[in-house]
Amino acid sequence: MADQAVDTDGAELSQRARRPSAADGPFLGRTRELKELLADIERAGLDTLSGRKAPRARVLLIAGRPGLGRTALARELVRQVGHRYGDGVLRTRLSEPDGTPVPTERTARELLDALGLPVPAGAPPDELGQAVREALSGRRALLLLDDAVSAEQVDALLPDTPDCLVVAVSEGPLTGISDVRPCTLGGLDTKSALDLLTRFTGAVRVTVDPRAAEGLVEECAGQPAALVLAGGWLAARPEAAVADLARHLRSAGEEGPPTARLFQLAYEGLPALTQRLLRLLSLAPAGLVDAHTASALAGCSPRDAAALLDGLAAQSFLRRADPPGTGPSRTDAPGPEDRARDEARTSDRPRYEVPGCLLPLLRDRARSQDRPAELQLARARMLERTVRLLQSCRAITETDSPQAREKLAALPGTLRFSGPRAAEDWLRTRQPALLAAARLAVADGELDTLARRLMAALVRALVAHFGTEAAAPELYLVHGLVRDVAERRDLPREEAAALLNLADLDARTGRTAQALRRYRDALDAGRRGNDPYATGRAMESVGAAHQELRDHDRAADWYGRALAQRLARDEHADAARLYGRLATVQSRAGRHDEALRNGRAAVAVHRRAGDVAAHARALSELARLQEHAGRPADSMRTCHEAIEYARRAEDTRLQVALRLRVADTLERLGDPAAARLQRGVAERMLGEGPEGGPDGADRALEQEQEIDSCEIRSTSDED
Repeated sequence: MADQAVDTDGAELSQRARRPSAADGPFLGRTRELKELLADIERAGLDTLSGRKAPRARVLLIAGRPGLGRTALARELVRQVGHRYGDGVLRTRLSEPDGTPVPTERTARELLDALGLPVPAGAPPDELGQAVREALSGRRALLLLDDAVSAEQVDALLPDTPDCLVVAVSEGPLTGISDVRPCTLGGLDTKSALDLLTRFTGAVRVTVDPRAAEGLVEECAGQPAALVLAGGWLAARPEAAVADLARHLRSAGEEGPPTARLFQLAYEGLPALTQRLLRLLSLAPAGLVDAHTASALAGCSPRDAAALLDGLAAQSFLRRADPPGTGPSRTDAPGPEDRARDEARTSDRPRYEVPGCLLPLLRDRARSQDRPAELQLARARMLERTVRLLQSCRAITETDSPQAREKLAALPGTLRFSGPRAAEDWLRTRQPALLAAARLAVADGELDTLARRLMAALVRALVAHFGTEAAAPELYLVHGLVRDVAERRDLPREEAAALLNLADLDARTGRTAQALRRYRDALDAGRRGNDPYATGRAMESVGAAHQELRDHDRAADWYGRALAQRLARDEHADAARLYGRLATVQSRAGRHDEALRNGRAAVAVHRRAGDVAAHARALSELARLQEHAGRPADSMRTCHEAIEYARRAEDTRLQVALRLRVADTLERLGDPAAARLQRGVAERMLGEGPEGGPDGADRALEQEQEIDSCEIRSTSDED
C-alpha cells in the first residue's frame, strides 16, 4: 500500500518544539505528601500496636485521578527508599491504558519473570499468586503496583512478610485491605506548578508576567497533566506569552476538567494530518507506539512518522517509554544513500506511550471525527506491519536457509534487523505490545484473518529466539487466542491444532487430567475437520495421558486405535513408534505375550525400512520387554543383537547402555565375572568414544533410563 501524503510541517514541528520534557530534572513539589509517606513507612501498624507481629507487607496507597502525578510521586518515593530493600524493586501495572484490569495471572507472570523464577505455562491465577507470595517470602523487596483498579488485584500479590513494602497507585480506596496508609493527591502548590511551567518556557516568560503565570496555574487547578500540556503549547509557540494561553483558556469557557480543556486547545493548534495521527495513536496496543506503529496507522513513511512522534512528544501529547536502539535497522536496501540513512535512523527512535489521562480524549475524538471504516483500515495496516516485522524477526535466525535470505532481501530496509541479537532485543522489548496486539485483534472480531497471521508469526518468532520451553507461558496465551478465533469462525482444523498445543503445554507442567480433556476435544475437532494428522496425534496423546495416569489398559486401547489409523494410511515410521508404546503399556499391565508380539512388530518395521539406528533401539526395547516377561536368556540374546546394530549405527551411548543392562542381567543370573567384563567394556567405550569423560557413565545410565521410560512429554517432542 502506497504511503499516504504526510503533513510537511511534522519535521518542522519536531525541531521547533523540541524542549526538555517534564520528566527531565529533579522531582517537583509534593513535599508534604512525601513526608507523610515516609513517616507511614516507619509508623507502627495496627498489628504491632496490638502486640502481634505484622503478618503481611505494609501497603501505602497513593490515590487520585489520572493526571495528578500519582505515578510520578510513587516513583519518587521508590527512588528515595528503594535502597533499603536489598532484594530490589519490582514494578508492574494492574490495568491497561484504557482502564481495563490486567488479569492477575499476567501480572504474577511479570513479577516471577522479574525475580528470575520459572513461570508454569497456563497455571491458574491462584497458583501464580501463591508462587509470587512464596517467592517473596524471606526477601526484602519493594513492590510498586501501578494503576490498581480494585483491592482484589493488590491482595492477590501482597507478600506474606512484613519485610516487604507495597506502594499501590489507584484512583480510589482499596477497601478490604487492612491497615492501608492512603495519601490522596490534589493539585500542585503554586511554586511547584510555576517551576514545572518554567521547564518548558524558560524563566523569562514566567518572571516577566508572574500574575499571568499564577492565573494560568489557577486555570489548570495545579494539575500536572494540564500544566504539562500548557507547557508544551507554550514551548511550541515561543512568540506567545503566558497571558495569551490564559486568555485562550478563559475565552474557551470553564466547562470540563482542566486537562480536557488544555488538550482541546493544544489539539486544535495542530495541523490536520498531525491531528489525525494523534487520534489514530489511540489504537496502539497497550498505548505503546514507535515509528513503525505510527507509520502503519497513518499510512506514511517511518521517517515522517518518527518526526511527527518527536513533535507530539515535545508538546507533551506523548511521553518516552524506553530508550532507543532496540528496533530493526537498515542493512542494504536500495535507494539514495541519504534516504537510506534517514530510514535507518527511524528504526532507532524511542518508543512512546500515550498518557492514560489523554487516551479517553483521543478515543472520543477518533469516534467523532473518523469513520469506522477508516479506523478499521488503520488497524489492518498496523497488524500487517507487525506481521512483517515478526516474519523478519524470525527469518534473521535462519541465515543458513536460502529461502530465508531471499525473503529477507525482498523486505524494505526499515523492516530488517542488523542481526539475530538485534531481532531478539526487539522481540523482548516489544513482547507486551505484541501480545496486546494479538488480544485486541482477536477481541475486534472483524480482522480474524490478520489476527491468525499475526499469532502464527508471533509463535514462530518466539520459538525461534527463545525456544519452546522458555516461551511456554506466552505460547499458552497465544494458542488460547487461536482456539477462540477457530471456534468463532468454525475452523475445526485450527481448533484441533490449538487444543493439541495447549494440551502439550498442560502435560509438560504436570496438569495431565486437563491435558487429557483437551486431547479429547482436539480429537473431536480433528474428526469434524476430517484432519487425519490431528485425529491420529490426538489419539496417541490420549493414550500417553492415560499412561501418565497409570491407566495402562486405557492407554493400550488408545494406542491401538492410533496404530490402526497409521497402518491404514501406510505411515510405517509412526506405526513402529506406536508398536513400541503399545508394547510398553501392555508390559506394565502384565500382558506380556501381547507386549512381546508388538515389540517384535516394531523391530520388523524398522528392519524392513532399513533404519539401522531405529532397529537397534527397537531391539533394545524388545530385550527389556523380554526381561520383564521373565525370559532373561532371550533378553540377553536380543541385547547382543541390539549391540551389533548399535555398533553399525555408531551409537556409542546405546551400546554402553545395553552392555550395562547385560551386566545387570548376568549379576541376577549369578555370573558376576561376566558382568564385570561387560561393565569394563562399557567403561572403555565411554573413555574412548565421543561420549567419554567423567560424566560418561552418568550419561549412559540416563540413556538406560530413557530406554526404560516412555513419558507423556515425548508425545509432543516426537510429533
